[in-house]
Amino acid sequence: MNIKLIVLDVDGTMTDGKIGYTQNGDEIKSFNVKDGLAIKSWIKLGGEVAIITGRNSDIVSRRAKELDIEHCYQGVKDKFGALNKILEHLELTLDNVASIGDDLNDYRMLKASKIAFVPKDASQYVEAIADVILTRGGGEGAVREMIEYLIKKEGIEDKFLKIWK
Repeated sequence: MNIKLIVLDVDGTMTDGKIGYTQNGDEIKSFNVKDGLAIKSWIKLGGEVAIITGRNSDIVSRRAKELDIEHCYQGVKDKFGALNKILEHLELTLDNVASIGDDLNDYRMLKASKIAFVPKDASQYVEAIADVILTRGGGEGAVREMIEYLIKKEGIEDKFLKIWK
C-alpha cells in the first residue's frame, strides 16, 4: 500500500457539521455508522487513521476510541503541523497520506497530502485544491466513499472483501 495514513477532519466530514446542545449544555454530534465500518476495515488492512480537528469534544474522543483510532488530535490550530508530528512518529512521508477536510482550516493539510478528498458540500476554496470531490456530503458517508476509493486505487479490494467473507 502506498497510502498508509488516512487523516480525518471531524466537523463537516465525519459529521454534517451541525452541533447541537442539550438543555444541560451537552454537545450532540451524529456520526455515520457506514463511515465507522470503513474506518475499522482500513485499520484491519494494516492502515493508520488519524483525526485532526480544530474543536475539542468528548464525543470525538469517544468515537475515536470506538473505532480504535490511536491518533486523535483535538483543538488544533495548525493541522499541517499536527500531521507532520504524526508522520514523524509513524516514520511516514506526505506521499503516504490521504486526507479529507471541508473548510479553510484544512487547506494546508489537504494541499500537502498525496491525495486530498473533500465532501460534496466543502468550501469552494478547498474544493479547488482537492484531488477528489466526493459525491456524498459530510456525515453522509463521505469518509466511506473516500476509503472505498482508496481500496480500489491501492488494488486491495480482494484483501478488503476477505475481511468480511
